[in-house]
Amino acid sequence: MKDPQELKSDLRKRADAIKEYRCKNLIVVIENPKTLKNIGSVVRNIDALGAEKAYIIDETNSLPDDWQDMRHWNPLVKPSASAIKWSFVKKFKNTTTCLDHLEANGFTSIVTSPHVKGKKNVELSKGDYTHKKLAVWFGNETRGVSNLAIERSEMCVSIPMYGIIESLNLGTSSGIVLYEITKQRRAFTEKKYGIDLSQPPNK
Repeated sequence: MKDPQELKSDLRKRADAIKEYRCKNLIVVIENPKTLKNIGSVVRNIDALGAEKAYIIDETNSLPDDWQDMRHWNPLVKPSASAIKWSFVKKFKNTTTCLDHLEANGFTSIVTSPHVKGKKNVELSKGDYTHKKLAVWFGNETRGVSNLAIERSEMCVSIPMYGIIESLNLGTSSGIVLYEITKQRRAFTEKKYGIDLSQPPNK
């Protein structure tokens, strides 16, 4: 059995190996999620699928303010399967502040939402997600994404559904959406720079 130092070293090597597989300039925004469990599920998807960062809008102030504190905070470590330790997470106190920060840094926002009148609406598989800097928003489990986020986004993205229950939980929906977006962005990077990202590292 490996000692803790050897195990830590192996994890660091793994972290270094996956760096180039991360989708640079892809930020996932979670707007006022209801539960820590759902935050953990989304952060786990972010790490597993290779998005770069997570932004969390936390108007109830239920999270630690500092990223380093979040990394070792048990209420997030367990539901994220420890992915919080390997993910960059930034907290915002409201939607306006987050949008202002993203726009100031050149990010285009898209929101996951059903059809919204007056907006560009696309089905997930038919959208183009190869923007240079992209922020994808996921809303509150009950209310969805806020009107402000919709107004300041480029488009609304929806997952086609065919069952009686036409909704998915936050962990599932974020996994489906991020799979498509990260797949597109890695394929774009492969074509542009001539590098092979088709196989996950250490496979």
